Amino acid sequence: MLIAGVLCVCAAGVLAVFGLRSLTRPAATSTAALVMRSVAPPQLAAATMLAAAGAVALAAPPATALTVVCVCIVGAIGTIAAGSYQTARFALRHEEAAVGSCGAPCAGCTLACH
Repeated sequence: MLIAGVLCVCAAGVLAVFGLRSLTRPAATSTAALVMRSVAPPQLAAATMLAAAGAVALAAPPATALTVVCVCIVGAIGTIAAGSYQTARFALRHEEAAVGSCGAPCAGCTLACH
């Protein structure tokens, strides 16, 4: 469990650094920058879960630690997946709103603009 604990703590550190880096970037109006910023909370949540898994793996008895580490890893992966899915939906809505009501760029639009 020592190896699993160290790997979980290292993965938690990497995710925390990426999450904090995304949060500390200056606010921008581009969709890519908004997506990077909105992925940060799930990254920080997953980092917390992995840090907890690493702490349990290093301190708890092996039978208990294995169960908790597995649950925390699955939870962290699920959190990242759900956050990425929600961010992709947000980006899609943001792009559709930027294009206009007809769904096409203005150059190919035959509708009168407001």
